[in-house]
Amino acid sequence: MKKLLLSITALLFATGGAFAQQEMGFGLKAGVNFPNYHWSGDGTETSSITNFHITAFLDAPIVEDWFYVQPGISLQGKGAKLADEGDFKLKQSTMWIEVPVNFVAKFPAADAGSFFIGAGPYVAFGISGKNKIENGDSSVEHDIPDFEFGGDDGALKTTDFGLNFIGGFEFNNGLMIHGGYGMGLTDIRGSNNDYFPDNKLTNRVWTVGLGFRI
Repeated sequence: MKKLLLSITALLFATGGAFAQQEMGFGLKAGVNFPNYHWSGDGTETSSITNFHITAFLDAPIVEDWFYVQPGISLQGKGAKLADEGDFKLKQSTMWIEVPVNFVAKFPAADAGSFFIGAGPYVAFGISGKNKIENGDSSVEHDIPDFEFGGDDGALKTTDFGLNFIGGFEFNNGLMIHGGYGMGLTDIRGSNNDYFPDNKLTNRVWTVGLGFRI
Protein backbone atom coordinates (compact mmCIF):
# COMPACT_ATOMS: atom_id res chain seq x y z
CA MET A 1 0.00 0.00 0.00
CA LYS A 2 2.89 2.39 0.74
CA LYS A 3 4.35 1.87 -2.74
CA LEU A 4 0.90 2.39 -4.26
CA LEU A 5 0.39 5.72 -2.50
CA LEU A 6 3.89 6.89 -3.48
CA SER A 7 3.23 6.00 -7.13
CA ILE A 8 -0.07 7.87 -7.15
CA THR A 9 1.53 10.94 -5.55
CA ALA A 10 4.33 10.89 -8.12
CA LEU A 11 1.80 10.70 -10.96
CA LEU A 12 -0.17 13.69 -9.71
CA PHE A 13 2.93 15.82 -9.13
CA ALA A 14 4.33 14.91 -12.55
CA THR A 15 1.10 15.93 -14.24
CA GLY A 16 0.99 19.15 -12.26
CA GLY A 17 4.55 20.00 -13.25
CA ALA A 18 3.83 19.45 -16.94
CA PHE A 19 1.15 22.15 -16.86
CA ALA A 20 2.78 24.47 -14.32
CA GLN A 21 2.89 27.36 -16.81
CA GLN A 22 -0.88 27.26 -17.38
CA GLU A 23 -3.80 27.99 -15.11
CA MET A 24 -4.87 24.79 -13.41
CA GLY A 25 -7.85 24.02 -11.26
CA PHE A 26 -8.44 21.54 -8.48
CA GLY A 27 -11.73 19.77 -7.80
CA LEU A 28 -13.53 17.46 -5.43
CA LYS A 29 -16.60 15.46 -6.27
CA ALA A 30 -18.68 12.82 -4.53
CA GLY A 31 -21.88 10.95 -5.13
CA VAL A 32 -23.77 7.70 -5.46
CA ASN A 33 -22.65 4.61 -7.36
CA PHE A 34 -24.89 1.95 -8.88
CA PRO A 35 -22.41 -0.87 -9.54
CA ASN A 36 -23.00 -4.27 -11.08
CA TYR A 37 -20.99 -7.11 -12.61
CA HIS A 38 -20.93 -7.94 -16.31
CA TRP A 39 -20.51 -11.52 -17.53
CA SER A 40 -19.13 -12.55 -20.92
CA GLY A 41 -21.40 -15.58 -21.29
CA ASP A 42 -25.14 -16.20 -21.11
CA GLY A 43 -27.13 -17.57 -18.23
CA THR A 44 -25.58 -15.58 -15.37
CA GLU A 45 -27.27 -12.45 -14.09
CA THR A 46 -26.65 -10.12 -11.18
CA SER A 47 -28.32 -6.87 -10.17
CA SER A 48 -26.96 -3.51 -9.09
CA ILE A 49 -26.45 -2.31 -5.53
CA THR A 50 -25.91 1.17 -4.07
CA ASN A 51 -22.47 2.41 -3.09
CA PHE A 52 -20.53 5.72 -3.17
CA HIS A 53 -17.50 7.52 -4.58
CA ILE A 54 -15.20 10.39 -3.54
CA THR A 55 -12.77 11.86 -6.08
CA ALA A 56 -10.05 14.53 -6.04
CA PHE A 57 -8.72 15.72 -9.40
CA LEU A 58 -6.59 18.27 -11.21
CA ASP A 59 -8.07 20.26 -14.10
CA ALA A 60 -5.17 21.11 -16.45
CA PRO A 61 -5.78 22.83 -19.80
CA ILE A 62 -4.35 21.29 -22.95
CA VAL A 63 -6.15 23.77 -25.21
CA GLU A 64 -7.12 26.65 -22.97
CA ASP A 65 -10.84 27.28 -22.37
CA TRP A 66 -12.13 24.07 -23.92
CA PHE A 67 -9.94 20.92 -23.71
CA TYR A 68 -8.50 19.64 -20.43
CA VAL A 69 -6.81 16.61 -18.86
CA GLN A 70 -8.07 15.57 -15.42
CA PRO A 71 -5.87 13.09 -13.54
CA GLY A 72 -7.14 12.18 -10.11
CA ILE A 73 -7.45 9.75 -7.26
CA SER A 74 -10.78 8.23 -6.25
CA LEU A 75 -12.32 5.97 -3.64
CA GLN A 76 -14.86 3.87 -5.55
CA GLY A 77 -17.44 1.51 -4.09
CA LYS A 78 -18.39 -1.32 -6.44
CA GLY A 79 -19.92 -4.81 -6.31
CA ALA A 80 -23.26 -6.42 -7.13
CA LYS A 81 -26.15 -8.44 -5.77
CA LEU A 82 -25.14 -12.01 -6.63
CA ALA A 83 -28.35 -13.76 -5.59
CA ASP A 84 -31.91 -12.63 -4.98
CA GLU A 85 -34.24 -15.59 -4.57
CA GLY A 86 -37.18 -15.10 -2.27
CA ASP A 87 -35.92 -14.46 1.26
CA PHE A 88 -32.34 -15.31 0.33
CA LYS A 89 -30.09 -12.49 -0.88
CA LEU A 90 -26.32 -12.36 -1.33
CA LYS A 91 -24.69 -8.97 -1.87
CA GLN A 92 -21.00 -8.34 -2.49
CA SER A 93 -19.60 -4.85 -1.81
CA THR A 94 -16.03 -3.92 -2.74
CA MET A 95 -13.90 -0.81 -2.30
CA TRP A 96 -11.21 0.32 -4.73
CA ILE A 97 -8.60 3.07 -4.96
CA GLU A 98 -8.93 4.24 -8.54
CA VAL A 99 -6.55 6.44 -10.53
CA PRO A 100 -8.38 7.93 -13.55
CA VAL A 101 -6.94 10.13 -16.30
CA ASN A 102 -9.84 11.75 -18.15
CA PHE A 103 -9.69 13.98 -21.21
CA VAL A 104 -12.49 16.53 -21.01
CA ALA A 105 -14.04 18.96 -23.50
CA LYS A 106 -15.99 21.96 -22.14
CA PHE A 107 -18.67 23.87 -24.05
CA PRO A 108 -19.78 27.30 -22.69
CA ALA A 109 -23.52 27.80 -22.15
CA ALA A 110 -24.15 31.57 -22.23
CA ASP A 111 -23.19 33.11 -18.88
CA ALA A 112 -24.27 30.17 -16.70
CA GLY A 113 -21.27 27.89 -17.08
CA SER A 114 -20.17 25.01 -19.31
CA PHE A 115 -21.34 21.59 -20.32
CA PHE A 116 -18.57 18.99 -20.28
CA ILE A 117 -18.02 15.50 -21.62
CA GLY A 118 -14.98 13.31 -21.31
CA ALA A 119 -13.43 9.86 -21.26
CA GLY A 120 -10.21 8.18 -20.29
CA PRO A 121 -8.53 5.12 -18.79
CA TYR A 122 -8.28 4.13 -15.16
CA VAL A 123 -6.35 1.66 -13.04
CA ALA A 124 -7.90 0.50 -9.76
CA PHE A 125 -6.59 -1.40 -6.74
CA GLY A 126 -8.92 -3.43 -4.52
CA ILE A 127 -8.54 -2.60 -0.83
CA SER A 128 -11.52 -4.19 0.95
CA GLY A 129 -14.68 -6.17 0.45
CA LYS A 130 -17.47 -8.01 2.21
CA ASN A 131 -20.30 -10.38 1.50
CA LYS A 132 -23.66 -9.79 3.13
CA ILE A 133 -26.13 -12.67 3.29
CA GLU A 134 -29.78 -12.05 4.08
CA ASN A 135 -32.01 -15.00 4.82
CA GLY A 136 -35.47 -14.04 5.97
CA ASP A 137 -35.25 -11.64 8.90
CA SER A 138 -31.57 -12.37 9.62
CA SER A 139 -28.46 -10.98 7.97
CA VAL A 140 -24.80 -11.80 8.38
CA GLU A 141 -21.84 -9.75 7.14
CA HIS A 142 -18.68 -11.65 6.22
CA ASP A 143 -15.50 -9.57 6.24
CA ILE A 144 -12.02 -10.55 5.08
CA PRO A 145 -10.81 -13.34 5.03
CA ASP A 146 -14.31 -14.56 3.99
CA PHE A 147 -13.86 -12.07 1.17
CA GLU A 148 -10.30 -11.53 -0.04
CA PHE A 149 -8.56 -9.81 -2.94
CA GLY A 150 -5.71 -11.70 -4.62
CA GLY A 151 -3.78 -14.65 -3.25
CA ASP A 152 -4.69 -18.33 -3.41
CA ASP A 153 -8.10 -17.75 -1.81
CA GLY A 154 -8.94 -14.44 -3.45
CA ALA A 155 -12.48 -14.00 -4.72
CA LEU A 156 -11.35 -11.15 -7.01
CA LYS A 157 -8.08 -9.97 -8.50
CA THR A 158 -6.41 -7.01 -6.82
CA THR A 159 -5.98 -4.86 -9.96
CA ASP A 160 -8.54 -3.66 -12.48
CA PHE A 161 -8.14 -1.64 -15.68
CA GLY A 162 -10.93 0.06 -17.59
CA LEU A 163 -12.44 3.16 -19.17
CA ASN A 164 -14.45 6.00 -17.66
CA PHE A 165 -17.02 8.14 -19.47
CA ILE A 166 -18.16 11.34 -17.77
CA GLY A 167 -20.44 14.29 -18.43
CA GLY A 168 -22.24 17.09 -16.66
CA PHE A 169 -22.50 20.82 -16.13
CA GLU A 170 -20.08 23.15 -14.37
CA PHE A 171 -21.47 26.48 -13.14
CA ASN A 172 -19.33 29.61 -13.20
CA ASN A 173 -19.05 29.52 -9.40
CA GLY A 174 -17.36 26.08 -9.61
CA LEU A 175 -20.32 23.90 -8.61
CA MET A 176 -20.64 20.79 -10.76
CA ILE A 177 -23.42 18.32 -11.47
CA HIS A 178 -21.90 15.17 -12.92
CA GLY A 179 -22.64 11.63 -14.01
CA GLY A 180 -20.61 8.85 -15.48
CA TYR A 181 -20.10 5.25 -16.44
CA GLY A 182 -17.14 3.02 -15.57
CA MET A 183 -16.48 0.04 -17.83
CA GLY A 184 -14.00 -2.49 -16.50
CA LEU A 185 -11.91 -4.37 -19.09
CA THR A 186 -10.05 -6.79 -16.81
CA ASP A 187 -11.40 -10.24 -15.95
CA ILE A 188 -11.38 -9.72 -12.19
CA ARG A 189 -12.22 -13.30 -11.16
CA GLY A 190 -9.71 -14.49 -8.60
CA SER A 191 -8.40 -17.96 -7.89
CA ASN A 192 -11.41 -18.75 -5.67
CA ASN A 193 -14.39 -18.94 -8.03
CA ASP A 194 -17.00 -20.36 -5.66
CA TYR A 195 -19.34 -17.50 -6.53
CA PHE A 196 -18.40 -17.07 -10.18
CA PRO A 197 -18.84 -19.50 -13.11
CA ASP A 198 -16.42 -19.85 -16.01
CA ASN A 199 -17.36 -16.55 -17.66
CA LYS A 200 -15.31 -13.37 -17.83
CA LEU A 201 -16.29 -11.04 -14.98
CA THR A 202 -15.87 -7.25 -15.24
CA ASN A 203 -16.94 -4.23 -13.20
CA ARG A 204 -19.66 -1.87 -14.40
CA VAL A 205 -20.59 1.32 -12.51
CA TRP A 206 -23.09 4.14 -13.12
CA THR A 207 -22.42 7.27 -11.05
CA VAL A 208 -24.18 10.55 -10.24
CA GLY A 209 -23.11 13.30 -7.89
CA LEU A 210 -22.05 16.84 -7.10
CA GLY A 211 -18.66 18.49 -7.02
CA PHE A 212 -16.80 21.77 -6.75
CA ARG A 213 -13.88 23.10 -8.80
CA ILE A 214 -11.51 25.71 -7.40
